[in-house]
Amino acid sequence: MLLPLIAVLAVTDTPAVHPGELPTTAYVQDDRNAGATPFGGQRLWAAFHGQAGVDRIVDTLVDRNLRDPRIGDIFKGQDMVRVRRTLKEQFCYILGGGCSYTGRTMKDAHKDLGLQQADFNALVENLQAAMRAERVSFAAQNAFLSKLATMERAVVVR
Repeated sequence: MLLPLIAVLAVTDTPAVHPGELPTTAYVQDDRNAGATPFGGQRLWAAFHGQAGVDRIVDTLVDRNLRDPRIGDIFKGQDMVRVRRTLKEQFCYILGGGCSYTGRTMKDAHKDLGLQQADFNALVENLQAAMRAERVSFAAQNAFLSKLATMERAVVVR
């Protein structure tokens, strides 16, 4: 009788509420929710200038998205503290920085946003600009974008 309860507790996490974030409903936390597997080795992590570089890239990306008239409305009403934190975790995880990703699956995180292909393309353009501002090499940008491209089917609904 105790084993089924332990199994349920092991797969159902109530996410911790981080400072400045709104509470969320329970979901299963798993690195596989990041939507891509991490790169092996430290080459790309170094190309993105480690955690400080990823933090700058995500902050620049989020700021650009908020100001972008093509997609800025999508972010209105969202918990932007949580968005920044989980994006930093996701990028760190995928780039091989040794982080864990605590966010929802890509499909669940984007399910009520009604994202279109043009929205996804605008976000990619803003990410490219943020990576250029951080002076990430073109080859490293392309490697990272190739990992993120696989998420398109999970986030674009029409």
